[in-house]
Amino acid sequence: MGGFVIVDGIDGSGKGVMMQAFREWASDKKCLDIKEFARENNRFPTKDEIGECDVIFSRQPSPIYAGRALSDEIIKNNGRDYSVETTAWAFAIDREILFKRVIIPAVKKDKFVFQERGVVTSLVYQPVQGRITFKQMINMPGNRLALENAPDLMIIAKVAPKTVIERMKAKGKLGSDIFSSLNFQRKIDSRYSSPWLQSLFKKFKTKIVYCNNNPPRTPKETKQEVKKRWMDFLKKNND
Repeated sequence: MGGFVIVDGIDGSGKGVMMQAFREWASDKKCLDIKEFARENNRFPTKDEIGECDVIFSRQPSPIYAGRALSDEIIKNNGRDYSVETTAWAFAIDREILFKRVIIPAVKKDKFVFQERGVVTSLVYQPVQGRITFKQMINMPGNRLALENAPDLMIIAKVAPKTVIERMKAKGKLGSDIFSSLNFQRKIDSRYSSPWLQSLFKKFKTKIVYCNNNPPRTPKETKQEVKKRWMDFLKKNND
């Protein structure tokens, strides 16, 4: 038995720490990290290479092809101001490639797949970035494909927007992309908690849980909660 899990939330909310919890859980398994693999091979793994591992670690934007263009150019704060339509389509194209090349083959082979960010990110971010409708978003093939292959479990990190801005400042990342402003983070924070988001993913049988990463919670405590949520999910699915 495998499982598909997505970790999401506003910028600087502790997604990396939460992914580390899954890495610790998978420490005795054969793992394949898509970011590392792409850096070393300049491509996605083949189906055979996916079949040789137990666990896949993935992320969006992906580290290659459309995902690399997204990170290096489209969402970078470089003053070129790409439109919301360009941004949304770039994410959807990256998503479609990633799902067809990695996620769907891995899930079909009953692998465990843990991914940082997914289609929920686009559904939350892009309507705040500019004038684009929900209907336009879900009609993009990559987004539709991701919803048709929705995760079994989605863990959304919750942190006060003011706190994440302070974290970005401390790491020197504030202003590195087009989304890193307090006003933007406040708007997307409310969308992550909205009933429409929960209702949408319920239709696709995704279980959504929230993880409160506000101070004084420590990274260790966050990882403990994520592991507990994951073990509870596995136990329930195995019963």
